[in-house]
Amino acid sequence: MILTSYHNHTNWSDGTSTLAEMIEAARAAGLAEFGISDHYVLPPGNARLSWALAPESLDAYVGQIQQAQASSQGMIIRLGLEVDYFPETIEETRKRLAAHPFDYLIGSVHFADSFPIDFEARGWEGLPQDDRDRVWRNYWKLLREAAQSGLFDIIGHFDLPKKFNFHSSVDLTADALLALDAMAEADLAIEINTSGWDRPAAEAYPALFYLQEACRRKIPLVISSDAHAAGEVCRHFDRALKFAAEAGYNEVVRFENRRRSSHALV
Repeated sequence: MILTSYHNHTNWSDGTSTLAEMIEAARAAGLAEFGISDHYVLPPGNARLSWALAPESLDAYVGQIQQAQASSQGMIIRLGLEVDYFPETIEETRKRLAAHPFDYLIGSVHFADSFPIDFEARGWEGLPQDDRDRVWRNYWKLLREAAQSGLFDIIGHFDLPKKFNFHSSVDLTADALLALDAMAEADLAIEINTSGWDRPAAEAYPALFYLQEACRRKIPLVISSDAHAAGEVCRHFDRALKFAAEAGYNEVVRFENRRRSSHALV
């Protein structure tokens, strides 16, 4: 049994199910804790992104989840966000989030400069290989900076650019390991994001090698489905248990008020 799932989206951002529908699905799946982490993005230039929570809606989002926390029976609801890292806006993001009682914040990188990493394969198809290499290299740099920013508790979908099976032609393992080093130094958790098994890459985020390296660095683990619909709340969790054990993990962590505790994996 996995106790928790923290990386989940509702129709506050790009999910298709309501908060109530997601909570009911988590309760039916027998989760002890269920976290909501809709997208929060402050891109450079104040662009509006249709798939993210409107920044002016943050108070209402927090309020609705707090209401759900107060009325929930038999399952704990956690307040989170998945927050995009941009070096240009990280301090403004930090200020805007500081007033709210989050249980955890997931740090993610969805853009390498202005290139959208995981939106569609067509964007990758149009890139020359040298540019693909640059996207991958820049991604690892930004992920390392996100870990060093001090804002986050968990790093999301560690090797996200593999989603559409477009890989670097040069060995960037050292760059990826520097990102893991930064996570260990900042005492952040990593997630097994089971949604990767349903993507063209057909592989969880992160790949086994990186998860083994995270375990070797004693980076704590959470397991989440990155659900965008009620039917995805616990997808591939049985597979994730075996995957975590294969990497060397025997426990996961839980979050409350940005504080972490460890619990046996099974």
